[in-house]
Amino acid sequence: MVFFTWAGFDEMDEATGDGSAELLDDGSIEIPYAYHNGDEAILKGHS
Repeated sequence: MVFFTWAGFDEMDEATGDGSAELLDDGSIEIPYAYHNGDEAILKGHS
């Protein structure tokens, strides 16, 4: 598992957050991330 922080822009407003990435047993990757004091999401990728 890898943990990270990020900084960027959301509709021209500065945004920051954190997340993690994990390679699952079936070979897929799951990346939950969150905006600081805001929304959360999960990205999933399959090969």
